[in-house]
Amino acid sequence: MTDSVYKVIELVGTSPNSWEDAARNAIEMAGKSLRELRIAEVGKLDMKVEEGKVVAFRARVQLSFKYAND
Repeated sequence: MTDSVYKVIELVGTSPNSWEDAARNAIEMAGKSLRELRIAEVGKLDMKVEEGKVVAFRARVQLSFKYAND
C-alpha cells in the first residue's frame, strides 16, 4: 500500500432552493476540475436576504481530494 496525501479546500455553494442543493452545487462544480474527491464537510450555512426575503441559500463546504502521484 502506498502513502497518500490529501488537500483540503473550502468552497461556497449557492442555490435558490435549499442548503442541500447549495452544498451539492459546490461539490459537483469542483468535480469538473478535481479528481479523486474524498470527503465533504458542511461547516456553515447561511442565507442571502433581499428586501426581507430569502433569495439564496449558501453552504460553506470543506472538500478533500487526493493528490495525484504521477
